Order: sequence, then C-alpha cells, then structure tokens
Amino acid sequence: MKIITISGLDGSGKSTQIQMLKTYLQSQGKRVFYFHAIEFGIATKLAELKKKYCLICKIKGLCQIQPNMKKSVTKANLIQIQLRKLALKIDQLRFEKLKRELESRDFNYILSDRFFYDSAINIQYLLKNFDAENLKNYKIEQPFLGIYLAVDPKIIMNRQRKPDQGVEYLKEKRSLYDAAVKIWDLKTIDGNRDQNVIFEEIKDIIKMEK
Repeated sequence: MKIITISGLDGSGKSTQIQMLKTYLQSQGKRVFYFHAIEFGIATKLAELKKKYCLICKIKGLCQIQPNMKKSVTKANLIQIQLRKLALKIDQLRFEKLKRELESRDFNYILSDRFFYDSAINIQYLLKNFDAENLKNYKIEQPFLGIYLAVDPKIIMNRQRKPDQGVEYLKEKRSLYDAAVKIWDLKTIDGNRDQNVIFEEIKDIIKMEK
C-alpha cells in the first residue's frame, strides 16, 4: 500500500488536488482511502466528544461555533505546545494501526490531505522557532510520495477562500515549508498555476515514482 501526502499552506489547494487524485486513481481500479490529518487528530476527536457529551456546553450553548467561523491558532503557551507534541505522537501511533487495518483490507493507496509534516511545522511556528534543523527532531514516516504544494502567500490571500491568519503569517510558515523540503525529501510543485496543470504534474510524478 502506498501513501501519498500533500502538504502546504492553508489555502494552497491541497484538498482540491487530493480529491482530483482520488477520482483519478479510483478510475484506474485502485482502492483509495482518503485521510485528513486534522480530522483524524486526537485533538479534533476530543473536541467532538466534548461538543457531543458536555452538559455545560449544551446548557449554556457553548461549543456551537461553525467551522467557517473558527479562527486559526497563531499563538500558544508552552503547556499548549507540549500537548500538541504529545497529540502528534499519539496520532502517529493511531495512524500505524489504521495502516495495518487498511492493508488487511487490500487498499492500494492512502491519500493524505495534510500530513504529520504540517503538524510539526505548526508546532515550530507556535514556538517561533524558524531554524529548520529542529524539524529533524520530528520522527515522521517517509511516505511513498510526499508533495509540497508551494504557493505565493499573496496569491493565496487574493483567492475567494482565503485563510484568516493574514499574509505575514503565511510568509513565516512558508519559510519553514521551503526549508523542510530537503529535510523530509518532499517533491515541490508550483501551486501558483491552474489546478489542472498542477494535477497533470502530480500524475507524471506518480508515474515516474512507480
């Protein structure tokens, strides 16, 4: 079973490319599992449980913020950062279990919309540590193909569905992604182009990797 991941800034078009790739591979008769790193995360699962079972939240009407109203996290204290590191390790263990299950069910591909790379970069950003060498401290499994969709932050901010963090945030995060390419052996793809042109390049890379 092969794992293909697409990482990059919020608003770079990762989800679009993953969905296009899923449709393409399924048309080739492949069994494909869609994996979203954030939705899979233990932190997200705990938040969902709280929303479902927390009596105080239900009585006071808390935890009712709609997804499109949520603000992205750009600051965190040391305890919150340590909890994120712990959550990342737990998620990696859970992912190993998921892989074994999918392999037993004869899946051909896992397509990952974001990956643990993105989680590690988020942690480094919150630490305000932009030394890329520190990314080596994160022991992340090497997928069959890891793609970094590189997009100019200014282009992202001009898109209809732009992230709420602002252009300076995106510039700082991009510096970490750019440096991570060599550390994690990611394939860089120019994401500033038309989505169909990008997808054709992704298909060509997959064919060469086989």
